[in-house]
Amino acid sequence: MMLRVMRILRKRTEVGVAVITLVLIVGFTVTSQGIWLSAGNMREVLRVTSILAIIAFGEALVIAAGEIDISVGSTFGIVGIIYIAIGPQIGTPLAIVIALGAALIIGSLNGFVVAYYRVSSLVVTLGSLFVFRGLALAATQTASHYNAGATMRANAIYRLFGASGVLGYNNALVWALVILLILQYVLFWTPIGNWLLAVGGNAESARSRGVSVMRTKWGAFIACAFLAGLAGILEAGDLGYADGSLGRQRELQAIAAAVLGGTALIGGRTSPVGTFLGAFVLSGISSYLVIKGMNPQWFILLLGLIVVLVSLADHGLTRLVSKAATSRSV
Repeated sequence: MMLRVMRILRKRTEVGVAVITLVLIVGFTVTSQGIWLSAGNMREVLRVTSILAIIAFGEALVIAAGEIDISVGSTFGIVGIIYIAIGPQIGTPLAIVIALGAALIIGSLNGFVVAYYRVSSLVVTLGSLFVFRGLALAATQTASHYNAGATMRANAIYRLFGASGVLGYNNALVWALVILLILQYVLFWTPIGNWLLAVGGNAESARSRGVSVMRTKWGAFIACAFLAGLAGILEAGDLGYADGSLGRQRELQAIAAAVLGGTALIGGRTSPVGTFLGAFVLSGISSYLVIKGMNPQWFILLLGLIVVLVSLADHGLTRLVSKAATSRSV
């Protein structure tokens, strides 16, 4: 019975984070006298959750493929800046196309170098992080930020991308849920998902079965950058401006959300549902710290602890399942 429970926890990666989510909802609501669960605060928590989840979805794909992308924060920022900077001049639709095109180029470059030249993804994306963060700061050097402008704000497509909402909730939530459903289908009901998880689990074994490891990893980086760029557009659209600070520390939060949601850092396992819940937990913690008047720097500390503790727990659970299975077979 215990072996079966442990196997379920490993296979159904969202179970653990779902339990954590329920505990935090109860705990935060009680200790904040209901303020945390109020309608106004929940709207903000879900807005932040949605933006983070979209970035984390892409990060989870790359990690599941056995790599990592720490440039998602700078991609998020530079795409948001491009969108807001050029939108008033060329119009919202074309600005979205160009901004997302920039995201695809970033992902293509990262993925190409990692997959085809076999350079460490940590090194490649660290370089990308500095390059595009530097470009973002340089672009806003002569002004504190770029404003969307009244004409751009009045556009219906602009409102669709983050500056409007449904039933009082930001459109980013709708985007996040749609992406979640798409990824859930692609990962677990199509060959693409099998290839991705197979490459992350054992690249050599996947290659021997005819899976293109290079193309699969390359595709994961492209999807990751695209989703980070989309999140940047949604965030900039909601704020109505973009500056050099857009996207800072988002890479850390995205990795933490993916890992907390059940994505194995060694690759081969992920869960879109778990990733969304992981983003909700992190956004909920951040909101709670604000409500309680605590120093926001504690949130950074918690991010690091979450990644380490969840990784240790996953490793320990893996060893327990392996030992239990071995002893049972003997």
